[in-house]
Amino acid sequence: MNALTPPRARLPIEVVFDLVCPWCFLGTRRLRRALRARPELVADLMWRPFLLNPDQPASGRDAFARRPGGADRARRLHTTLAEMGRAEGVPFRFDLIHRTPPSLDAHRLVRLAARRGVAEEVVDRLFLAHFAEGADIADHATLAGIAAAAGLDRAATRRFLAGDQEAEAVQAENLRAHRLGINGVPCFVLAGRHAIAGAQEPEVLQRLLDVAQAEAA
Repeated sequence: MNALTPPRARLPIEVVFDLVCPWCFLGTRRLRRALRARPELVADLMWRPFLLNPDQPASGRDAFARRPGGADRARRLHTTLAEMGRAEGVPFRFDLIHRTPPSLDAHRLVRLAARRGVAEEVVDRLFLAHFAEGADIADHATLAGIAAAAGLDRAATRRFLAGDQEAEAVQAENLRAHRLGINGVPCFVLAGRHAIAGAQEPEVLQRLLDVAQAEAA
């Protein structure tokens, strides 16, 4: 860096999310677009798990099956999400998703990836696997393959997933989010002070980035 070039501002951003939430996939892609529009910022992303279905059985289930409106509501929502996703390069393929898997182990993998500096890539690959390929992101072989594609050791990842490392930490983070009053995701917390929920448009996120940056300065 040139001695005359001012250092880029660092901004911690907590991303509270679940990997089986389509709005979270859309929201994280919009956050990335907002950050690209602010190249003077260096975002320190911290991925915070939020379990939408903490009691999800290992077999998974149709997330909309027991909700009022059932299949008709799901189809309308999927159509809307697919249209919104195209603008962010999010290739939703809801026709390939036959069940909503439990996400605990996928969140455990994200924590492992964070220790190796590849959490952002692993998160995006997990979203793509579930929402674009219909892959089972509760399956350890699938998770190990995603980890390997991001540069992690496949066999070591399988051993990690076979145990219970980070499971307690994921549960604790989920509880922390609820105690902070977060009851919907995605939720973005900037510099520990500014929180905004939902898959906001990039322009909205950019304005919040500007406020957080100005306060930090």
